Amino acid sequence: MVIATGFGTAVLIGTLLLGTPLATAQGDASHWLTALFTATSAVCVTGLVVVDTETHWSVFGEVVIALLIQVGGLGIMTLATLIMVIVSGRLGLRARLSAQLETKSVIAADLRHVLRKVVVFSLVCEAAVAVVLAARLVTGYGEPLGRAAYLGVFHAVSAFNNAGFALWPDNLMRFVTDPWVCLSIALAVIVGGLGYPVVFELLRSWWRPRRWSLLTRITVGLSTVLLGAGTLVFLTTEWRNPATMGPLDDTGKWLAAFFAAVMPRSGGFNTLDIGQMYPSSWLVTDVLMFIGGGSAGTAGGIKVTTFGFLLFIMWSELRGEHQVNIGHRRLPATSQRQALSISLLGVILVTVSTWLMLLLTPHELDRVLFEVISAFATNGLSTGVTADTPLAGHVLLSLLMFIGRIGPLTLGSALALKERTRRYELPEERVIIG
Repeated sequence: MVIATGFGTAVLIGTLLLGTPLATAQGDASHWLTALFTATSAVCVTGLVVVDTETHWSVFGEVVIALLIQVGGLGIMTLATLIMVIVSGRLGLRARLSAQLETKSVIAADLRHVLRKVVVFSLVCEAAVAVVLAARLVTGYGEPLGRAAYLGVFHAVSAFNNAGFALWPDNLMRFVTDPWVCLSIALAVIVGGLGYPVVFELLRSWWRPRRWSLLTRITVGLSTVLLGAGTLVFLTTEWRNPATMGPLDDTGKWLAAFFAAVMPRSGGFNTLDIGQMYPSSWLVTDVLMFIGGGSAGTAGGIKVTTFGFLLFIMWSELRGEHQVNIGHRRLPATSQRQALSISLLGVILVTVSTWLMLLLTPHELDRVLFEVISAFATNGLSTGVTADTPLAGHVLLSLLMFIGRIGPLTLGSALALKERTRRYELPEERVIIG
């Protein structure tokens, strides 16, 4: 209730601010649904838009959007981290959030220390990316220093928080072959999507992977596999597409493919025209968006940890093992049920929402499914049909973004904290599965 109320209040405040004439470039008040959709997309760090961010909003409106992104990103990181602490009971006196710790004390000083480190870490990462982007815009594109600094800060905040908002009409397509812009933003998306516990454990012991916690092993390992596989798939499918990678040289194609593989984690930026991609690329992007990024990070989706647990559960079942073992650790039965519940509920939500969107819009199934998964996974990538969706569709996508942002977090914590002990067991009966 606290999480939902907090995010709902932030959305309401953002809607009121963006609904004022001061927030638009023309000086006219935006439609309330446009303000609501944009505020929801910013607070939920999604990036879907129904109007062009650069031309529709004034500097005041853009600053409001950046602040909403910052509030949403920091809010989800701190809340997810604290919930992880409460659920696991692992927070030492020095706030060394790690699965190896056996201390069970959670005191106010520790919580303040964790919150301070999350905020400082986020701001330092954003500042570093902003400096790189501003310097590149000044030296490579002739932007004035003040304008370059403004663009650098806005896109650094948007990138680290996995929001995907951009102040260019073509998003980042003009920088498709620029490694300074693409790699700095991609790195910010990756770091922000890994999550605070994983990043700080890597900073402490990146050279000792044997001592990594189960969370870090699954997050880093599976994220690396998904990034590599996604890059190869986009290279294979889009290499000769004249509307996307076809005109690029080989180096540019590799850079564009890597960037396209990073963004479905929940980044939301694009250097290729998503609407001109082949349907096979859309399908791969759908899968990557649904999986999302790491827990306790700014990324959306069901999380790579959930997906990793499902893979190990399936592997153990295929081998006929009674326990699910990952490395030298056993996965609790409660975590297995939580992973199955979150994944299945996500599938149901996407399916029902896609069906409703098909009733509301004239668009094809593949495009509608892409938009729905992008909203649920708080991703922000779009094939270009968001603005053409009727008002009822905008309301549905807004609800989907809100549920997708707070749903997995609140549901996961509720399932972890709500355990009941049954004092009896019912007789077992075997049934046929499959």
